[in-house]
Amino acid sequence: MGTYFDLIVYKKAFSLAMRIHEYSKHFPAEESYSLTDQIRRSSRSVCANLAESYIRRKYKNYFQSKLNDVQCENTETQVWLDFAKYCGYLSDNIYLELSAENDEVGKLTRYIINNPEKFL
Repeated sequence: MGTYFDLIVYKKAFSLAMRIHEYSKHFPAEESYSLTDQIRRSSRSVCANLAESYIRRKYKNYFQSKLNDVQCENTETQVWLDFAKYCGYLSDNIYLELSAENDEVGKLTRYIINNPEKFL
């Protein structure tokens, strides 16, 4: 088995974090230390927790625990996407695209949580 970087869920989460980074560059300056910072941190944390869980996957309980952290960060990212949309910082189309990508990361993570033996 390869590295965490080879996981489809990691690739999708990384791509989403990079897209969020690009779009958040256009958020108002007043959001620099709040919404912009929070959405970037949570989306990047999804990737970091995926990598950490994968590296320690020989410990099933730890693996699943870190994947639960992934789910929490992924949900937090969705909340920040919601705020960005309703504050008028993301268009409806971009919001829907990013939310769909975020949902896909969540589904893939749930699959791994429910089928850890395929990754241990």
